[in-house]
Amino acid sequence: MIQAADDRLRDEVRALGALLGEVIRDEGGEALYDRIEAVRQASVGYHRHPGPDGAARLEGLLNDLPLDQAVGLAHGFAVFSLLANIAEDRAGKRRARAQAEAAARPDTPEGAMKRLQEGGRGPDEVRSLLEGALISPVLTAHPSEVRRKSVIDRIAAISDLLDRSGEDLTPDAALRRQVVILWATRLVRASKLVVQDEIDTVVSFLEGVFLKVAPGQLADWRRRLDAPELKPFIRIGSWVGGDRDGNPNVDAGTLRAAFATQSRAALRFYMDATHALGAELSLAGSLSDVTPELKALAEGSGDRSPHRADEPYRRALSQIYARLSATHLKLTGEAAPRPASFAAEAYEGPTAFARDLGVLHDSLVSRHGAAFADDALAELITAVEIFGFHLATLDLRQNADVHERVVADLLKVAGVEADYLSLDEAGRLRVLETELGSARPLFSPYASYAEETLKERAILEAARAALEAFGPDAIRTHIVSKTDAASDLLEVYLLLKEVGLYRPEAPGQCPIQAAPLFETIDDLRAARATLERLLASPAALAVARARGVQEVMIGYSDSNKDGSYLTSTWELNEASRALLEVTEAAGVRLQLFHGRGGAVGRGGGSSFAGVVAQPKGTVRGRIRITEQGEVIANKYGDPDIARRNLDALTCGVLLTSLRPAEDEAFGERHGETMAVLSQASMRAYRALVYETDGFVDYFRAATPIAEIADLKIGSRPASRSASTRIEDLRAIPWVFSWSQSRVMLPGWFGFGAAVRDAGADMAELRRMARDWPFFKTLLQNMEMVMAKADMTIARRYASLVPDQALAARIHGALKAEYDLTRAALLDITEQDELLSGQPELDRLIRLRMPYVEPLNHVQIELIRRRRAGDEDPRVRAGILLAINGVAAGLRNSG
Repeated sequence: MIQAADDRLRDEVRALGALLGEVIRDEGGEALYDRIEAVRQASVGYHRHPGPDGAARLEGLLNDLPLDQAVGLAHGFAVFSLLANIAEDRAGKRRARAQAEAAARPDTPEGAMKRLQEGGRGPDEVRSLLEGALISPVLTAHPSEVRRKSVIDRIAAISDLLDRSGEDLTPDAALRRQVVILWATRLVRASKLVVQDEIDTVVSFLEGVFLKVAPGQLADWRRRLDAPELKPFIRIGSWVGGDRDGNPNVDAGTLRAAFATQSRAALRFYMDATHALGAELSLAGSLSDVTPELKALAEGSGDRSPHRADEPYRRALSQIYARLSATHLKLTGEAAPRPASFAAEAYEGPTAFARDLGVLHDSLVSRHGAAFADDALAELITAVEIFGFHLATLDLRQNADVHERVVADLLKVAGVEADYLSLDEAGRLRVLETELGSARPLFSPYASYAEETLKERAILEAARAALEAFGPDAIRTHIVSKTDAASDLLEVYLLLKEVGLYRPEAPGQCPIQAAPLFETIDDLRAARATLERLLASPAALAVARARGVQEVMIGYSDSNKDGSYLTSTWELNEASRALLEVTEAAGVRLQLFHGRGGAVGRGGGSSFAGVVAQPKGTVRGRIRITEQGEVIANKYGDPDIARRNLDALTCGVLLTSLRPAEDEAFGERHGETMAVLSQASMRAYRALVYETDGFVDYFRAATPIAEIADLKIGSRPASRSASTRIEDLRAIPWVFSWSQSRVMLPGWFGFGAAVRDAGADMAELRRMARDWPFFKTLLQNMEMVMAKADMTIARRYASLVPDQALAARIHGALKAEYDLTRAALLDITEQDELLSGQPELDRLIRLRMPYVEPLNHVQIELIRRRRAGDEDPRVRAGILLAINGVAAGLRNSG
């Protein structure tokens, strides 16, 4: 079966490649086609039979390219990578279907339920867990998605056409048309994104995929568990429009715009569904009995059309549609695209809308049976239960430094505390807890404040208005970046008090919980003490107990940049365990929010494996995970793939939450070994990144970090300040740059040195790799990254460094650690080659790498020209195309 699947994938890639070749010949000319085809053949040949002759031939074809051909080649290979991704995704869907039918994979509902049953866990326990579960993918606008929405739309169109074609791989006119459009579409943006662009992009996924997929997923779990009343446990979140950490472009207006855009999409979806139901449910009252509730709803309708006088369902749906139309105007400020024919009162909330739909559903099922139990009406009711009128729960996020300046300004102007910023932590806590116990506001509309204070207040006022308009699920959390003290969270509650969301007489009714974000290694190590002090505060504890959980966000990206992949992964694990102990002692549940990126260096890799690897007790049915950049389109751009990923998350949560207690013994048994490895890894990593003379110069010259800033892939700046220090660089461009240069440093550096220097027992490490999900997942992710790394290509990037002695020294250190890490990894996993134990992934990477290497080479040559002073806009365009193509080829690079 695997061989047949591989053959099918190769055939599909060849067919799409051949079609693209025809398009390039017709659209780009014979000369460009010949050059691209020669490079393709040479690269494939070299990767099949590596050697100096093949490398020389490939480099000869790529050296000294005329500029137009260089740009055309970059464009061609970038488009090919996109087409190969489509074929790969389709192969993944075929494999998933086959393995689900065989109940072979634990990340499928069938496989997960089988494993739970084998472990003595029955459907009742699963049902009980999901009743109180929260599984929330949170879509963010972090800038590692280099594809334009126009390109993503073309990919979807091509995939849809291939799905319809079945087994026939013969390209038709419709497919050729879409490939021509893709070829002739700019792959990179001409202008920088603004926040509204990011809002629109995220809403396009919510509207086009999640609104359709999530209800079906919930309905299937209800049927599987025989639990028709099972509450929605998948809740989609978003940061776009509410995350202002380091983004000066997010303000009260963008928060309002985010909710208006989200609500518009939800309401129009509901109106279209209601209209379709009206066209379908033509049952006549004289031929079909109805419940008294349905009769009353129909009789109360403003629909006076004589044509529907004897059609109670249609009359009821006309009334529902009219109320939705009025709700659309109320919540978005715009008339509905297809307004109702008569006026009606807007719904006060989604519960009232769902109640009206329930009247129709109950009447149909009670009078006509099970045929109407799981129909389009039932699916619409489920969608309303999940998405309400707000569509996605929007998080607020801001840096702790901003909060303390705003609080200091308010306290000073009010005459309460002249110099809050100079107080130690104990002094700040005293002031904050005193003010949180007072009903007196600090803000006066007649006083003068800093612009930052007014901006933050306006955002929280907009949040209060959103909660009033959309209900408590619209905003639930305010995340505090750079949390290193309990006062960072109490400052949020004080600011919420200023807009009436926190009330001293009823603190538990505060609709927004302040959640710390622990990012650096030091912050993770101090997380226990910070959370203990927070929950010792009556205000924070009241909110946590009323909600039943205290949410804590842990950051993968900055902890990795701070201390290495191995150290970050271990410290996150240890912090999670410590936080669990704190919340249990306080009598509340822990709800972890995992700030993961696409690349392994930012917590990427399989979400299912990542959830299963969590320490026991830290999930218990509740988890939130960021989905960032290119990962959103890769995981949720296609309905079938989106469904598979939602199920995988659900299965991971079930297996982790219900696994046997003895599984946790691994962490206790091998914790000391991991701690020693972690310390050694961090020493080696920091010795290179933070203590090696010239490393910053090497990084800035031997990676396309400067060119990435030109990609216009997000509304946030790449750095937190104008500084060139690694500490001030955002983790996303840090990881993205190393991915482009094929070093992949954040995903592996320090592991080999740790195994060598820590003196770990190889037999123990092998047992850990075989039996401990945490360590097994760590190694698998690292192995995948190293398979995509290429130190020969990295040496070519090092040739961009002006000081070649520095280049040789730093690249030599990188290559030595790569070889050391690779040898240690193979020894621990008892393999001869990387990915020997993951043959499916190995084949996929081998299939695409020959098409990525030419893009790396073109990128290097064009960067060299640009840095030498060539200002030709085609040089810049070629660089950005090559960056785009490499990112598409590597897939999880940002």
